[in-house]
Amino acid sequence: MIDITNASNNATFDVEIVHRAVFATVNAHNLEDYEVSVLLTDDPHMTELNLEYRGIDAPTDVLAFAMREDEDSNLMNPNILGDIVISLETAERQAKNETHSLEEEVAFLTIHGVLHLLGYDHQTEKEVAVMFEKQETILRCLQIDTEKRTISV
Repeated sequence: MIDITNASNNATFDVEIVHRAVFATVNAHNLEDYEVSVLLTDDPHMTELNLEYRGIDAPTDVLAFAMREDEDSNLMNPNILGDIVISLETAERQAKNETHSLEEEVAFLTIHGVLHLLGYDHQTEKEVAVMFEKQETILRCLQIDTEKRTISV
């Protein structure tokens, strides 16, 4: 199950790309029964979350809250992967800077978030390479150009 809420100022954003990106990512990992929640929000709300959970008083593009990392995860349904929060305002700025569409940027951020829920990270160069390749593969499945994409440690 994929639950998508658009609480951003961009009420006209079509969330179908979010659904497709989540589905493609979990499908690439052979998961059939899963739950993911995605919240599309604005920069002020994202700043609050980023400050609360990461100690950074600024917006970020995507945050992922994996259920599997919780201490009590053995008490939870293992199919509940977690929650993703995406700032559409930040995504829009990044899309303009990278000269691609907002939909492509949100697809990238959604895939990135789901990969974090599945345990991927990018703290080391090796992790960056693995996560980047997964993202590229899934973006290509969605027929999204991957030439300009980068992630960093």
